[in-house]
Amino acid sequence: MSVATVTWNEAMETVMMINEIQISDVVQQIYHKKLQRTQRLRMICECDSSIRTNLVAIVILSRGKCGLSRCITRYLISMNVTDLLVIITAVILNRISAIYFPGSFLSITPLCSVSTVVTYAARVSAVWLTVTFTFDRFVAICCQKLKIKYCTEKTAAVVIGTVCALGFLTNIPWYFIHEPIYMVDNVPWYCKLKDIRYTSLLWTAYDWFDCILTPCAPFLLILLFNALTVRHILAASRARRRLRTDNDGKNQTDPEMESRRKSIILLFTISGSFILLWMTYVIQFLNVRITNDYNIKSFSDPKFILQESGNMLQLLSSCTNTFIYAAIQKKFREELKNALQCPLNRISKLTIPRK
Repeated sequence: MSVATVTWNEAMETVMMINEIQISDVVQQIYHKKLQRTQRLRMICECDSSIRTNLVAIVILSRGKCGLSRCITRYLISMNVTDLLVIITAVILNRISAIYFPGSFLSITPLCSVSTVVTYAARVSAVWLTVTFTFDRFVAICCQKLKIKYCTEKTAAVVIGTVCALGFLTNIPWYFIHEPIYMVDNVPWYCKLKDIRYTSLLWTAYDWFDCILTPCAPFLLILLFNALTVRHILAASRARRRLRTDNDGKNQTDPEMESRRKSIILLFTISGSFILLWMTYVIQFLNVRITNDYNIKSFSDPKFILQESGNMLQLLSSCTNTFIYAAIQKKFREELKNALQCPLNRISKLTIPRK
């Protein structure tokens, strides 16, 4: 497909009609006032809440006062960091910049392509870090011999680094799928998917690989590890309960099982949240690939609504972990309360005169 060569003024007139650059297919949409207001409000709320919650979680977890092991803390911090990167790249650099700063340097085709690669890489890393966290808890609870070597801070750091590196490498092909919409003074502007994206067997295979990599395989692995963990815990609970029953037939408090219970609640909540929030995205992907229908007729098209709903819930998953920590971890709530009270205490000390 040929690329139009136009003047800067002609390009900017068209740019002002662009509604958004969608992450999933990076296709320009026609300006629509009502939808644009809704999209702006949604994206700003998602961006603001996710950045705040992830930064708060990173700071609190980094202090190491939440009663969690260093290994678990490493995984939770890395998950929050990658979630934060997803919001920065997918929402701020891709969507908000396209709406509020059309024609900025971020719209140059090479930068637009790099932004897409980084967005997908952050997304894949965030998803697979959830899988590695689930596997780490499975090993810690079900594999006592392996636990000594695997569930360590050093191993966690190696696993996190490997996951992030592979997440970036597997998404490099997305850089080469884009072509510019305009050439202005020999400078390529904006990203448009090449036609081979939908016609090439190689790209179709890579598209399926991408969906299997994220999130189909993580779905299955998380369900598998959780099922094995539950089976082990139920069997261990029955055995420990029989051993700890005293002569009067009363059950004694078991600190080990209580610790396991809290760990499992945290694990299942994070895993369950991930599966529920990504489910719409998976349904949308399978619907498009099975029907082989990529055309969106209007903003009221059910395919467009399903696609945007999937994108919204996928991005929402980047800011839920902090709320999960706050709801489950008592010490996390205490640290959060102290963090909120700290500036108020400082202000009160400055404003209230000493006697």
